[in-house]
Parts: sequence; structure tokens; C-alpha cells
Amino acid sequence: MHKTAVGVRTPDGVADAYFARPDGDGPFPGVLFYMDALGLRPRLFEMVERIAGHGYAVLAPNLFYRSGSGRMADPAGLGDPERRDGIIGRLVELIKALDTAAITRDTLAYLDFLDARDGMALGPDAIVGYCMGGNNAFKAITAFPDRIAALAGFHGGGLATGEPDSPHLGVGRITGEVYFAHADQDHGMPREQIDRLEEALAAAGVRFRSEVYRGAPHGFTMTDTVSYHAEAEQRHWRNLLGLLDSTVGSHR
Repeated sequence: MHKTAVGVRTPDGVADAYFARPDGDGPFPGVLFYMDALGLRPRLFEMVERIAGHGYAVLAPNLFYRSGSGRMADPAGLGDPERRDGIIGRLVELIKALDTAAITRDTLAYLDFLDARDGMALGPDAIVGYCMGGNNAFKAITAFPDRIAALAGFHGGGLATGEPDSPHLGVGRITGEVYFAHADQDHGMPREQIDRLEEALAAAGVRFRSEVYRGAPHGFTMTDTVSYHAEAEQRHWRNLLGLLDSTVGSHR
């Protein structure tokens, strides 16, 4: 497997990122991997490599590159009551600073970078997002429906709020397929938002699945945090890889 740290030039600077793809000439379908709020770190590198091992070229950019590179916080700190509030407070500030206009500019740069790599398959790419990355991945597919054919979002929050820039308001532009996995113990994506999201997707005629993972907390895919839930994580891999194989995987 080819795996390396890269820099992606955007209108606002250079985003540090991690890129992995299988050995060989391809063609490899492209996948954008949008991180959770803790930032780029070994756990995410493992996840990127697992997707790449199934035949995909995967780019994981640091969505917070304007504020620094690499890991944004120590995952172990979330389990420490004395450190947790301070960590979450800083991450919330970073999340708020990454508005819709910024993620849209960045996504175009990430897509262009990914599609310019050697051995890429023809056709649109896919995107997967975790936590706040799921929210931004949702915005990305609505902004670039001709270039993103599939979205998988896991334990994302704020997907269908009452705010004027809520991601669900753009579902009418989606032409690809969407999968959402919600944690049933996640205050950032309560039942009323799940219902609103599903109603919007159905009304727009989007091909989608939206599931609640019972017993799973927010962040259930992350093995390096106290929120890790083994059964939910394995379910997530089945659904993610199944979606990729049935959509962009057909371009191989």
C-alpha cells in the first residue's frame, strides 16, 4: 500500500492531509475522508488504510488546518473530568469557525487534488465523515453533487437543525446515494433532527438509508476514545464498505 503525508493547496493556505491507496496502477475510485473534531492521528490513519485496502484512493485532510496541523486534542483527555470541558470548549470554537463557505472552498480543492493523482478511476468520488466531519461531508455532497456520488456519515451532529445553513436544506441537490448512522445516545442529533432529516431526504427523492445504532454513544467508531463501541464500529464498516462498493466501486 502507498501511504504518505501530503499538503493540499486551498484558497486559504495549505491543508496537511494523509493519503493512501493500494499498490498498482489502478484504477482506484476516490474517497474523501472527513475527520472528527479530534483531528488527524493514528486512529484515523488506520481507518484510511482500511478503506484503501479495499481498493480505494483515500484522502483525509485536516479540516482545521487554518488553526494548526495534525491532532487537535488528546483523545484520552475526554475521559478525564478535569480536562474534558476545556478540550470540548476549544474544539467547539474550531467547529464554529469552519463555516459552510470555508468547507465548500476546501472541498473543491480536496476533490481536485484527489482526482489529479495517478491511477484514479473515472467518475465521481465518494465521501465519508465522522462527528463534525459528517456534517461537513453532508455540506460537501450538496455543494458538488456532480463530483460526489456517495456519502456515508457516522455519529454526525446538527444535520437537520433550524439554522439557515443546516445541511439538510440542500438535499434537493443530491443526485447520489446517502447513508447515515446515528448514535441513540447522542444529544447532538436527537430524534427530532433524525426525523427532520429523513423527511427531507424522502421528500427530495434521494436514495438513502438512515439508521439508529442502539446502545451506541456519540463517537462510537473511535477506538482511541472512551466512546468506542465495538459492535457499532463493526456495523459501521459493513455499511460503509457496502455503500462504497455499490456506488463508486463500480468504476473500477
